[in-house]
Amino acid sequence: MATMNLTKEGSVYVLTLTNGVEQNTMTLDWTAEFQAALDEVAAAEGNAALMVTSDDPKFWSNGINLPWLLAQPKDCFPKLAKQLDDLFVRIALLDMPTVACLVGHTFAGAAVMSTCFDFRLMREDRGFFCFSEVDVRVPFTPLMHEMISTLADYPSLRELMLTGKRIAGPEALAMKVVSAIYTGDVLPAKAMELADFLSKKDRATYTSIKRGLRKGLVAMVEAQKK
Repeated sequence: MATMNLTKEGSVYVLTLTNGVEQNTMTLDWTAEFQAALDEVAAAEGNAALMVTSDDPKFWSNGINLPWLLAQPKDCFPKLAKQLDDLFVRIALLDMPTVACLVGHTFAGAAVMSTCFDFRLMREDRGFFCFSEVDVRVPFTPLMHEMISTLADYPSLRELMLTGKRIAGPEALAMKVVSAIYTGDVLPAKAMELADFLSKKDRATYTSIKRGLRKGLVAMVEAQKK
């Protein structure tokens, strides 16, 4: 894979974003690579978990690659938006536990993607979380709104989504955007520890409960199929 690497540690699949030179930004090829990794993960038998991290100390992901997008034909953005919707829904409803290890900045589409994970852990000492869509003039899709709605309480969502405010780890924890924060030297191990713990849960039972928590998203996806 050109922009990410999938490995397995025990019963935990670890997908590491490796395109730090491009800030792990999203393109059509990037979404296709991510889907291919999920194909391999989903084919696993037995109990397992997925953790997504980055090998770049500054960025988990900076969202859509805007310079790339601006150089594409006009019909590219609808295609990318559809691919991102499909990817985010798949992560949100994946039939195993998922953990996002936010080792650096998590902006725009990446912030949305992080809300698709069951748990988010963030650096305490570096990096910002930001829904910058309001500033880059890229509205959320209806599916993205539904995925984000499970993140935190309404006042927090309103502030983050309508202002494009950047928040560091301590504020992200206070606003219930992330489950826990750790210094950079501890975060990867703590995320792996959580993923390993969750990987022992019965996969079918866990998935049923998770999708129950996401019943609004499940209903939207089913409605779109009709």
